Amino acid sequence: MKLRASWPARAAAGFLRSCAVAAVSMVIPAVWAVSVAWGIRWGAANPWSWLGPLVLTCAGTLTLTRPVCRMFRFLVARWTGTVVPAGYRQAGPLTQLSTGYWWNGFSYERTRRDALMDQSRHLRWKDPANWRDLRFTAIVPFTAGLAAAVPPAAAAAAVLALLPPSLTILALLPPSPAVAVVCAVVAVTTAPYAWRPAVPITVRFLRPTPAMTLAGRVEELTAQRADTTIAQAAEIRRIERDLHDGAQARLVALGLALATAEKLMETDPAQARALLRDARAGAATSLTELRELVRGISPPVLNERGLADAVRALAMDSPLETVVTADLPRRLDPPIESALYFGIAELLTNAAKHAAATRAHVSITEQGTSVTVDVEDDGHGGAGTSEGGGLAGLRRRLAAFDGSLEITSPDGGPTRVRMVLPCASL
Repeated sequence: MKLRASWPARAAAGFLRSCAVAAVSMVIPAVWAVSVAWGIRWGAANPWSWLGPLVLTCAGTLTLTRPVCRMFRFLVARWTGTVVPAGYRQAGPLTQLSTGYWWNGFSYERTRRDALMDQSRHLRWKDPANWRDLRFTAIVPFTAGLAAAVPPAAAAAAVLALLPPSLTILALLPPSPAVAVVCAVVAVTTAPYAWRPAVPITVRFLRPTPAMTLAGRVEELTAQRADTTIAQAAEIRRIERDLHDGAQARLVALGLALATAEKLMETDPAQARALLRDARAGAATSLTELRELVRGISPPVLNERGLADAVRALAMDSPLETVVTADLPRRLDPPIESALYFGIAELLTNAAKHAAATRAHVSITEQGTSVTVDVEDDGHGGAGTSEGGGLAGLRRRLAAFDGSLEITSPDGGPTRVRMVLPCASL
């Protein structure tokens, strides 16, 4: 009874899916048919009469190709759960270099507007996926489209076979109940299966080719190289500025104080001792600043005790009430530890500075060959990766290690950020 009851539902669902596949696959052939009819209407003997239909064919095909392919991916994912990656080139972030030029992933431009225009042109017209989509739209109407058209065509034939000739223009034969029954049986029996060829055809012809995957990876690595170069230059400038404005200035003042004390040693010993006391205090302050600078470059606790203990020490200095839980059976690679440490430090700073949070929880776990870090705070939420923001920069820095950054931050909070980095040492 269950099988009998499910058959009408399967037939109905299959019929609707077949109609959807047939309709989507025939969109571009319909444009071709309109163009042919237009050319014939203007006069097939006149060669100039085909100029308009040719323009319509090219423009319609290029305009509708990508929406048709997106619709097939959507239908296959919705009906079967099979996700077919699009493989289209994605617009990368624009990066302004120290020379003033803008890098868009393809070329260097003088202005941001020129960089955006050039990037859009490359993404739209020089994407290898365009040829893949054109090939798919030329194949699918004569394969999955024809198969999916069987149930609706048989159902339409069954209806026409029951109508009297006076009510239909397409009636070539007298009404025949037997023909109607046969067509109805064909429609019902083929409906659950007629749409299924669309799945393997979509997977076979719309998935990214190895060349497209390799090209996308090269573009991603090129963008990461530009980001890394800019980050390194900014870090060098920060270190130089901190040394120039802090420790260097204090050391210069220390040298002057010692020279003055040396001159006053014979004539005014009390003033000389006061200058020496000030010089000793300045030396201690300079030493503290140098230690802070070294800690900002490579924290000693991170090098000596690992990521978990370094994050616990960071939590003790944080203005938030921070709880740290870590499950790492072994040390990670030093670059991975450094990237995660400074990422956690930035997230805790953002939570205290921008989200008005009071408590935070940091969880570090090992999952297979990856390290997952979850940072959750009780702030007001609303965090996002706007272009040029700190979280966008953190995402680009993690991407250099093939890592990912996921943000869940509804208005009102809480905010949860997940960092996942693969690590060869696990």
